[in-house]
Amino acid sequence: MNTQEIIKKVKNIEIRTGKLVSESFAGQYLSVFKGKGVEFAEVREYVVGDDIRTIDWNITARTSKVYVKKFNEERELTVMVASDVSASGLFGTRNKTKNELSAELAALFMFAALKNNDKTGLFLFSDNTELYVPPKKGKNHILRIVRDMIAFKPKSSRTNISVALKNLNQILKRKAVIILISDFMDSNFEKAIKITEQKHDLIPVIVNDPLELELKNYPAILSYVNPENGEYGYVDMSDAYMVKRYNEEFKARRESLIKTFNSHNIDYMEINTQSDIFRTVVSFFKNRKLKIARGR
Repeated sequence: MNTQEIIKKVKNIEIRTGKLVSESFAGQYLSVFKGKGVEFAEVREYVVGDDIRTIDWNITARTSKVYVKKFNEERELTVMVASDVSASGLFGTRNKTKNELSAELAALFMFAALKNNDKTGLFLFSDNTELYVPPKKGKNHILRIVRDMIAFKPKSSRTNISVALKNLNQILKRKAVIILISDFMDSNFEKAIKITEQKHDLIPVIVNDPLELELKNYPAILSYVNPENGEYGYVDMSDAYMVKRYNEEFKARRESLIKTFNSHNIDYMEINTQSDIFRTVVSFFKNRKLKIARGR
């Protein structure tokens, strides 16, 4: 991909996601991602209806009048996009690859963050850290991140989610919202997911292509090469048993992944290269808002 093609793709993503991030969308983003906490602002005299737990007993004792502490919510967030750039992300049988879809999704979250004055950063990983862009504010910063996600050429073709999350946890000293985008073609990362979820607000996003989701019976031979380890193979799509076996194995892997997220009460998303990402994210926001209202 040459420079002009990269610029064109970044511009297209900017236009599409910029139009989608309306005030209502940004408001939904605000309602499902909490700030870092609260900070002390001042004290004032007690009025009927104030929470007695906010009474400042030291000042009350000195002045013989009841005073309460006033707090402001510390709203500013850090939104970190952690995106898998292993070779399987180059796959796509529709109008875009999984990597391009990931960049579009990341832009949607980051432009919502921009409207709420939050910082955004980027962490690209394979089986190790490939690129880290520290969190900042600003539209140009976001466009740089989108460009990096589209154009970056990783040193490794493999995936190691455990190592990636360990490295990311060492980098992020304060709580952040982590949008973890991957096809999760890896194993033995449940412990790392659990540790990260305890420290941060972790949102896994499972990225697939329709062809990966389900094979159909066709009178054809589908040859393939695993981009992460270089292994060659084929699927006889006219062989009902072979197609069924692939679909069962994929389904089992997906169900195991979702079981991992559910067991730790982690909200997640699933998208594919044919998805309407706006509808997917809005649906995610609505479901998460309901969970928050119910006390999870």
